[in-house]
Amino acid sequence: MATMRAMVLERPGTPLVVRERPAPAPGPSDLLVEIAACGVCRTDLHVVDGELPDPKLPIVPGHEIVGRVAAMGAVVAGFAIGERVGVPWLGRTCGVCRYCGEGRENLCDAPLFTGYTRDGGYATHALADAGYCFPLPERGDAAEIAPLMCAGLIGWRSYRKAGQGRALGLYGFGAAAHILAQVAAWQGRRVYAFTRVGDLSAQAMARSLGAVWAGGSDEMPPEPLDAAIIFAPVGALVPLALKAVRKGGRVVCGGIHMSDIPGFPYRLLWEEREIASVANLTRVDAREFLALAPQAGVKTTVRRYPLDQANVALADLREGRLQGAAVLIPSG
Repeated sequence: MATMRAMVLERPGTPLVVRERPAPAPGPSDLLVEIAACGVCRTDLHVVDGELPDPKLPIVPGHEIVGRVAAMGAVVAGFAIGERVGVPWLGRTCGVCRYCGEGRENLCDAPLFTGYTRDGGYATHALADAGYCFPLPERGDAAEIAPLMCAGLIGWRSYRKAGQGRALGLYGFGAAAHILAQVAAWQGRRVYAFTRVGDLSAQAMARSLGAVWAGGSDEMPPEPLDAAIIFAPVGALVPLALKAVRKGGRVVCGGIHMSDIPGFPYRLLWEEREIASVANLTRVDAREFLALAPQAGVKTTVRRYPLDQANVALADLREGRLQGAAVLIPSG
């Protein structure tokens, strides 16, 4: 029987451990994906650190998967053995609840999430429902494509939620923001990047990717923002972003977890400012963004780690030691 190797979370708050397992057989609608690269997302950190409730345990984290089809279930159509595919956070939806019926599958009442409630990509192989996988072009390095599968997709949903304003603030200049800054600049928007206080390297990176201004999250931009997206999981940024947006502006919280939002005076919300959150993604989001990214010339900045160094990659993300995105490489 073929085997696979995986980094497994057995209990939240503990390091991942290496496990050898039999390679799983795909169910009727599944693909077995041989993984070439898997991005390390902040959501993985929230799972590992126990900040998201009720993960499947033990769980293999990871939901920014790029690989090739190694086997297929009996009813799978539209894919071929050896084809390059991407596997995102949204692993399956019920298709029958109110939200699925309204075309809002990101809010499904009975979903599965890759790397959270079904095993993900910190491994050599992963099972994925074929209906939630996406064909990928042959061109491009797998490690550089991997962050598009979540940082790009959830970032794109947040970006659309922010509206069409020309002045856009991005709070937390990590994997998602470094992708979205390129898209916004390509579309002619003015990007204002807010980083950890004193993080001059992240500010320089933001400017190199098209931001017209970059500074600490405690600073005010040189003009009122039409909208702001908060990618950092820091609730204290919400009132700061509200202060930075103009009348009628919108603040979008783009993460799955955030520390508590502190109290703030109503005058920051008054004048029809809005706060919105983004949850998960739809397959429409994915198809839109994966078609747009090459047109916009999006280039990701990645740091590669061997699969067995997943705990190091998570620690680097946790401590803010990364520029761009971390990516695990199962082989080599």
